[in-house]
Amino acid sequence: MAGRVEGKVAFITGAARGQGRSHAVRMAEEGADIIAVDICGPISEDAQIAPSTPDDLAQTADLIRGLNRRVVTAEVDVRDYDALKAAVDSGVEQLGHLDTVVANAGIGNGGQTLDKTRQEDWDDMIDINLTGVWKSVKAAVPHLLSGGKGGSIVLTSSVGGLKAYPHTGHYIAAKHGVIGLMRTFAVELGQYSIRVNAVCPTNVNTPMFMNEGTMHLFRPDLENPGPDDMAVVAQMMHVLPIGWVEPVDISNAVLFLASDEARYVTGLPVTVDAGSMLK
Repeated sequence: MAGRVEGKVAFITGAARGQGRSHAVRMAEEGADIIAVDICGPISEDAQIAPSTPDDLAQTADLIRGLNRRVVTAEVDVRDYDALKAAVDSGVEQLGHLDTVVANAGIGNGGQTLDKTRQEDWDDMIDINLTGVWKSVKAAVPHLLSGGKGGSIVLTSSVGGLKAYPHTGHYIAAKHGVIGLMRTFAVELGQYSIRVNAVCPTNVNTPMFMNEGTMHLFRPDLENPGPDDMAVVAQMMHVLPIGWVEPVDISNAVLFLASDEARYVTGLPVTVDAGSMLK
């Protein structure tokens, strides 16, 4: 039996680890070839989370090749449109065409109320989590159009793109913006049979969530909060009795949206949130 995205080529940002790697591997399992990019380095001098590395991206590529799929990688900052365009152009030249875009690269930083958020934290957040998503899609759309067969674009938003939480206002603003991008791209590209949707995860078990800085956002009352402390708070956020979901849970939603199973699904924010939006 053929895979659910057999013969498709997917361009995935933030693919060195976390959700991006999971998306790349899951789609490769179902028959897709992958153009995988990641910054593979620090976002800023005082980044709160250890950065992805070239070795991380190489490991993603090895996992894809282990599934007998083709992969093209590039170390790219989504803030750099010219580098994004070069990576997509090169990937399409090598793999033949483009069917799917997964604009996944993103960061988390800060932890202040909006009136106390640092300018540099705001700028990095908007430049990567919102403008970087726009640039990623912008670089890829010409290839979807030239293919003449439509396509699927999946943007990574968040439950924070649909409702607000304190102390992460710049993240909330960026992820709300991603929903606006998704809806507008869906309206503009629909005439070409290009579908555009967003995934909106709750907490996901990746380095961006499982770190001391993020844990302090949830438990500022504790000096050194750990996963067990997080679980107590996170379960208060959800209808289902869990603290977080796994990357593959998001990947399965991305896979569905990229596949022909979702051929008439567009403009949709797909929540994978354990019922968080009901709270």
